Parts: sequence; structure tokens; C-alpha cells
Amino acid sequence: DEKKQMVANVEKQLEEARELLEQMELEVREIPPQSRGMYSSRMRSYKQEMGKLEADFKRSRIAYSDEVRNELLGDDGNSSENQRAHLLDNTERLERSSRRLEAGYQIAVETEQIGQEMLENLSHDREKIQRARERLRETDANLGKSSRILTGMLRR
Repeated sequence: DEKKQMVANVEKQLEEARELLEQMELEVREIPPQSRGMYSSRMRSYKQEMGKLEADFKRSRIAYSDEVRNELLGDDGNSSENQRAHLLDNTERLERSSRRLEAGYQIAVETEQIGQEMLENLSHDREKIQRARERLRETDANLGKSSRILTGMLRR
């Protein structure tokens, strides 16, 4: 049961990582072209790493299912020490993968927060620019009015 829960947990985390990679890829598409290259190369390396992790996980599951089958059938082809070492190795890989997935998730969360802050800053800047533009229009209107008054005064 504990192993099944661990496998389910890893599958869930792999799925979350896939979703995060998709979201990150969408964000990279929105980045200006001059800085997009760096992030695109990072995305490729993240995808490659994700592929490796999924392949390792798949191999671990296959090895685990073979061990369970052999245990149920009473087939002791490998010594218990070899099996134990193999299981420990697979467990270590899963833990490393989990840590990498968690680190990737943290990066995605931080990226999302930075994006939100940038959008808020841009919104404030837009409001400032609109207010300045309105003041400029008012000033222009006042200048036009004063010019007409001065012209009228000069004629008199």
C-alpha cells in the first residue's frame, strides 16, 4: 500500500510538472523575441529532463511489477540483496525526481508571482500616462483659449 501511494504520488507530481511545463511554454511564447531564445533553450532542457524522469519512473514501475510477479510466483531468480539494492536505487531516483519536480513547481510559482507584479506595475503606469495625457489636453485647450484672448486683445 505504501508503495502504491508513493507511485500514485509520483504520477500526480509528474502530471503537475507536465502542466507547469505547458504553462511555462505558453509564458515563453508571450516574451518579447529578443529575450525569448534564452527561455526557449531552458524550456527544451526542462522538457528533456522531464522525459528522462518519466522514463526512469516507467523503468522503475516495470522493475517493481516484475519483482512483485516474481515474489508472488515464488521465483527467486535474483538474490534478495540484489533486489533490495535495486529497490533502494529506484526509491532514490524517485525521491530525486520528486525534489526536482518540487523545485520546478516553486520556480513556476515564483514566475507567476513576478508576472502578476509586472502586470500590476504596467497597469499603474498606464493610469499615470492616461492622467498625464488628459492634463496635456487640458493645457493645450487652455493655451488655445489664452491665444484667442491675446489675439482679441491685440486687435482692440
